[in-house]
Amino acid sequence: MADRSHIVKSYEQELGQLRSMMAQMGGIVENQVALALSAIADRNEEAADAAARQDPEVDQLEREVEGLAIRLLALRSPMAGDLREIVAALKITGDLERIGDYASSIARRSLRIRMPENQISLSGLRSMGRLVQENLRRSIDAITQQDSNRAMEVWHSDRAVDEYYTALFRELVTYMMEDARNIRACTELLFIAKNLERIGDHATNVAERVFYAVTGDNLPSLRPRGAPASALTATETMQEPDVR
Repeated sequence: MADRSHIVKSYEQELGQLRSMMAQMGGIVENQVALALSAIADRNEEAADAAARQDPEVDQLEREVEGLAIRLLALRSPMAGDLREIVAALKITGDLERIGDYASSIARRSLRIRMPENQISLSGLRSMGRLVQENLRRSIDAITQQDSNRAMEVWHSDRAVDEYYTALFRELVTYMMEDARNIRACTELLFIAKNLERIGDHATNVAERVFYAVTGDNLPSLRPRGAPASALTATETMQEPDVR
């Protein structure tokens, strides 16, 4: 009986360690996104460098979480909610790692922007960034608190992120059409906006995985979407050579 109690206690400790590592990884990528947005809004080179420097730490945590999750699956034979949580952890780490990559890319691109004076407003990008940050924070809260309601909030907010991206795309294209001197800066901002939209998508992925782990139910496969803009078709094929 004592041996059985020890095994159960050890298993619970390992599950707790898995949750702690996930929370730590989420906290780092949340900070990376905040630093990347500061790099754009404040022309903060130190923030940009700091965001990129945290990437290896995120990658290492991803490997550690995966290793622990595989160990739990192989040795503990988890069932029901525990099994869903461990499998979700394997997928969530991939989403968090990608968010870190996109944040690093945003930070690096921010250093390359040479903004024509008083010609391009960043208010739309800031608004989109704040919403993406909020969704990311809520998705990480959903992980740490195993909160399906938080996960649902993120899922429903995905449409607003898409709508911000659509509006921002049109705004930046207008700037380029008005003055050819804006093209270089606006091209960088378009990539940054696309990376923010992708961060929002990965935050929603995390929310969907948490919802399933907690409830055992899947959210609808079709997410709420903003109205598509025909002008966006070309950007869906834009290559992002700078993610890693």
